[in-house]
Amino acid sequence: MPELKHRRKAIRLPGYDYSQAGEYFVTICTKDREHIFGKIEAGRMLVNGFGEIVASCWMDLPNHYPYVQTDEFVVMPNHVHGIIVITERNPVKEGSEPSPTRRHPLSEIVRSFKTFSARRINECRGTPGLSVWQRNYYEHIIRDERSLERIREYIVSNPERSLADENNLERGAMDEFSSWIIQEGLKSPRLSSSTSEQ
Repeated sequence: MPELKHRRKAIRLPGYDYSQAGEYFVTICTKDREHIFGKIEAGRMLVNGFGEIVASCWMDLPNHYPYVQTDEFVVMPNHVHGIIVITERNPVKEGSEPSPTRRHPLSEIVRSFKTFSARRINECRGTPGLSVWQRNYYEHIIRDERSLERIREYIVSNPERSLADENNLERGAMDEFSSWIIQEGLKSPRLSSSTSEQ
């Protein structure tokens, strides 16, 4: 069975509109998979200041994109896992009419997250313009409630399962979740790359 890291170079799902409403599982790794967001101790993620910046930028996405909601999310030493929900329309404030707004595709939302967080991290460490994130990211279109629940569980339990995570350079054999997500992807390829490194 192919490993997930080898399938990351696959192109986007042809003809799929990545700005349409849906739930997307996203993994974004640091440049060279450098451990800069904290460390794992006794199965718990101890987030440092840079990891706090990353979490704050993720939670702030709905303030930049009113049709976006964030779901489960975890910061790991050298990557993040999260679920981005693109809704049907903008939320309507009481007493107002909904305003039609063009939804940006997932790639633009991820690019913005990488840009916002990299800029703030580089301001803190005095390294303007230094890349924080790798160029590509992994995405999976969540098809149903069962898959959503399984992915949520994976995200929440990621720190205690870190030795089996494919983004951990010291991991052991591929775990059951990684095998499952690959099979889900093989049923309908859902891998893509962003176009910027931040």
